[in-house]
Amino acid sequence: MKGYMALVFCVAALSAWMMTADSKDLSITTIKQDPYTMSKGSELEGYCIDLISELSKKVGFKFKVHLVKDNRYGALDSSGNWNGMIGEVIRGEADLAVAPLTLTAIREQSVDTTTPFMQTGIGFLLHKDMASEESTFCLLSPFSTNMWVGVLIAFLLTGLCIFLVGRISPAEWAEPETEEHNFTLLHSFWYITGALTLQGAGPHPKALSGRLVSAIWWLFVILLLACYFGNFNSMLHSNNKHVSIKTFEDLANQDAIDYGTVEGGSTMLFFKFSNNPVYRRMYEHMERKKSYVSSMEEGVRRSQEGNFAFIGEAVSLDLAVARYCKLTRSQEVISMRAYGIAAPLGSPLVKNLTIAILQLSESGELMYLRDKWWASSCVGADKAQTSEALQPHNLRGLFLLLGLGLGVGLLLALLELLSRARNQAKDGKKSCCSVLTSELNWRLGRGGESAEQESADKSKA
Repeated sequence: MKGYMALVFCVAALSAWMMTADSKDLSITTIKQDPYTMSKGSELEGYCIDLISELSKKVGFKFKVHLVKDNRYGALDSSGNWNGMIGEVIRGEADLAVAPLTLTAIREQSVDTTTPFMQTGIGFLLHKDMASEESTFCLLSPFSTNMWVGVLIAFLLTGLCIFLVGRISPAEWAEPETEEHNFTLLHSFWYITGALTLQGAGPHPKALSGRLVSAIWWLFVILLLACYFGNFNSMLHSNNKHVSIKTFEDLANQDAIDYGTVEGGSTMLFFKFSNNPVYRRMYEHMERKKSYVSSMEEGVRRSQEGNFAFIGEAVSLDLAVARYCKLTRSQEVISMRAYGIAAPLGSPLVKNLTIAILQLSESGELMYLRDKWWASSCVGADKAQTSEALQPHNLRGLFLLLGLGLGVGLLLALLELLSRARNQAKDGKKSCCSVLTSELNWRLGRGGESAEQESADKSKA
């Protein structure tokens, strides 16, 4: 009998609430934080606005949203009263608090909360220069791996081209049958290595084709070295106070940059009441330095300026990373927590909202909203300001210039040999093609090798 009466009472309470909900709009308090709640003219938009709209369709209520007056989430003040959104819900100024409101034990004692609509943890946000790891091979850092591979390929192709031009051009090797060839493969690579270090290594090419290849290689080397030293100097200046910070322990053990979190928020309370000595030391540091910020926007701004790490909830920090290319979030995430919707104690709304949130989660709607509002819109101008390793596409024109010069040099060498073959064909009354083929065989085939062997034998004798 008692169970039946309790059921009747619950149904009556729910019916009374539904009649009240039909008669007036629910008052919902929220806090302005990108992308949860943002201003668009006179209206509000964001993840939380879309979330409460979907929930209202499933539960069946109308609502009005207003921003919390003191711009706080909710904490106990010195007199034992709640401020922020939690305070408005307790005082009856709002029926619900829909925001990135962390579920904590002390809040749960004063309000009822729904099942979480988002999971997160605590991380920290800082400038990419502070999070990058120092490399042992810092001399290689101005160029990327692909760039170094491109430079090596250019070096090998140029050495091979100098060698071929030296063999093909008659101005470089006039009599293959009797003369010794100066530009061997080894000497060709030695010659361009000397140019790479801005030093000479004779003998120098005598033919126009060889001089053209040499000049193009010298120009390539000068511009390449200018890019290398320019980027290397930029990296040295950007890393003059470089520290590698990847974990909370790294952050606590350094004094190069300051760090802080939102004053009075759940993140600050975590560090305040933590038994972990590292986290306690970080809380004492923030208290001593008074490095708290009034809002997440201020923390993100100070992180962009450098020499500051903003500690906050990872899911909110991920948005800042998506918006600003020069920021990064720590891989380490501690104190896993969740966001929920707060309502007055005993509110019949909580059960229905919990069921609706679970339905949205199972249908994938919550993930859709997350992808919608956390889409990356990284500012390209910020990215361009950071010193990064040069990629091959950054010097595409320089590599094209070298390739064009090598191709023209080889073509000139063939034209020089063709001109000589044509003159010999006229004198000997032979076909130009047969003379050209014979010359190429002598210079590139066995004839050239036997000539060099005979020359070597004569020198030994």
